[in-house]
Amino acid sequence: MTHDSTSIEYEYWMDKARRHSMRTESDEPTIAELELEFQEAMCLPSDTEPRLDSALRHVLRHPGSLVRPRVVYQMARAYGIENRAAMDLGIALEYFHTASLIFDDMPAMDNASSRRGAPCVHVKYGESSAMLAALALINRAYALTWRAISQCPHAAQAHAMRYLEDRLGVNGLLNGQSLDLHYSELPHDRETTERVACGKTVSLIRLTLVLPAMLGGASARELQLFERMATCWGLAYQMVDDLKDVMQSSVASGKTAARDLHLDRPNIALAIGVPDALARLTRLIDVGDRTLDGLMARRPSLKFLRRLRTDLQHELRRVTSQRITPQPTATQRECTAAAS
Repeated sequence: MTHDSTSIEYEYWMDKARRHSMRTESDEPTIAELELEFQEAMCLPSDTEPRLDSALRHVLRHPGSLVRPRVVYQMARAYGIENRAAMDLGIALEYFHTASLIFDDMPAMDNASSRRGAPCVHVKYGESSAMLAALALINRAYALTWRAISQCPHAAQAHAMRYLEDRLGVNGLLNGQSLDLHYSELPHDRETTERVACGKTVSLIRLTLVLPAMLGGASARELQLFERMATCWGLAYQMVDDLKDVMQSSVASGKTAARDLHLDRPNIALAIGVPDALARLTRLIDVGDRTLDGLMARRPSLKFLRRLRTDLQHELRRVTSQRITPQPTATQRECTAAAS
């Protein structure tokens, strides 16, 4: 018997309602629960075209760290959003993020071969199936987002959807990706690399922190502080990722190593050197810490964000423990090229 998308959707939501009815106010989802939600929320019909079905299942089997949906869930709960809506919003943002990675890995963009410790979708299933899988994730993400915010006041819904469009669209993620693609035509300095990062990485961190708070009725001052902290943490996470590309192997980092240097992609460590990148990273973390202190003074229930800060520090220690061969900065490479 073939199950259409409507019946699969109904079964998913009934099962989800049972799971969330058993969760207490103080509970947070485990990694196993988040992985299950990430896999099941797609609600794939049994008659999905085989290659698209396989491509999507490949994506769903490799969910990454799932930091974003965990933080979105906790943010939403801290602002009084009910369990099911909090989880929907978290998985939706993770689907948006995952779709952006599929596109980013494509031959026309970063041309990566591995992601999250597995072959990139286009490598295993072809470019056309990879593009369709990414579009399927985006389509599903919008459905989950709308379901999550449907019980919020109309003004909050409108504000949230405008913010989502702004962060994912030509003012945010898409603009950052375009700057990334044409980086070879731009100055290879800190300002340019951070502008790219603000579009590609910070936009998604802002959604993670700001969108749940916005839907939960946060004050204008709180939203301003979340924006600042998201900028600091988003740039910091991108810098850690840049350092991984320079300092770690593909096995250690879980994705193709040294791609930024080979493809002339923006990388803060390549633009200003590893020592200056580490110093800049330390300053960003410090500003983020002070901002978090201000937020926690207003709302102590945000203490869970301390753990995210600890995770960032752990990732930094992991990266800086690697033995590296120092790479020349962009300026040094230009001088070498001119001399030759």
